[in-house]
Amino acid sequence: MFMQSLQLARTVAAQARTILKAGSRRTGMAAALGMAAAVAAPAALAEYPERPIQLVLSFPPAGATDVLARAVGQRLAQELKQPVVVENRPGAGGAIGMAYAAKAAPDGYTIYMAAVSNAAIAAATYSSQPADLQKDFVPVAGVGNVPHILVVPASLPIRTVPELIKYLQDAPGKYNFASQGSGTLSHLESELFRLRTGVDVVHVPYKGSSFALPDLMAGRSAMMFDSIPSALPHVKSGKLRLLAVASDKRVTTLPDTQTMGEAGIKDFGVNNVFGLVAPKGTPAPVIKKLADATRTVLASPELNRTLEAQGVQLQYTAPDAFGRVIQGEIQTWSKVAQAAKVKID
Repeated sequence: MFMQSLQLARTVAAQARTILKAGSRRTGMAAALGMAAAVAAPAALAEYPERPIQLVLSFPPAGATDVLARAVGQRLAQELKQPVVVENRPGAGGAIGMAYAAKAAPDGYTIYMAAVSNAAIAAATYSSQPADLQKDFVPVAGVGNVPHILVVPASLPIRTVPELIKYLQDAPGKYNFASQGSGTLSHLESELFRLRTGVDVVHVPYKGSSFALPDLMAGRSAMMFDSIPSALPHVKSGKLRLLAVASDKRVTTLPDTQTMGEAGIKDFGVNNVFGLVAPKGTPAPVIKKLADATRTVLASPELNRTLEAQGVQLQYTAPDAFGRVIQGEIQTWSKVAQAAKVKID
């Protein structure tokens, strides 16, 4: 590599001397520097990545975003031959982690695992956001969908969605619902539930699933929409009861669990979209390398089996198409937030 660089420098210097003889010194030096930059830039990009990559997410460990980020990040590290270090930065409905990633150098060494549906909801509900998923990032690749499930404490006398509705209707304003935080998908799903059923329940936000679930299991909240990876273990342990999946289709790993639509709630089909984005200005060749590596990783049958068992449905989406998915989620949740009159200052 050193000898190649030395030969390159000699060639550029020779070309510069030729240019200097033909014109002014200033013009010749500018041309020489331009040629050097043009030749060196692709060489530098070809070396990417030369050091560890930071994968930022907006939620704490053990939740769906964390499970997905660590599984995909581990295999990206193998594909890119550099460590991929997961950085959890929870809080403010995802805004803290997203703002941190948006301010990072656009060099491909900081990427963001976007909980797209959450980000779309936050954009629609917060009066101001320190970062914007569309304006401050470029799409790298969609990685899949992590459906949420509706769970209640096992101590409650509730086994179906209609029973939950009646239970809440019999005591308006008495019970509350837990969420992963104000302006998260977990929050807006319950607001959509309120819109579709007319129940009166009070919102209690937490700083992620790992903080909300203990209170839910203890009966201090009546219900919660949460991701399968974080909530299902507590269903299996008998501390929570699973009522329905929030997605528009049944989940392969939960074939006997109804969708909200099948349980009688019309116009309730929520898909929890995830994907990778990079700070705006990240070079196109770097985006392509990351996208190609992600496509290879997501094609792994082993990874698909592992994550499917946890309720994660992997699906690669190319950068341009993923950008359109992001736009669609923003439009969808903007309408729900407006109908539910949810605004967070």
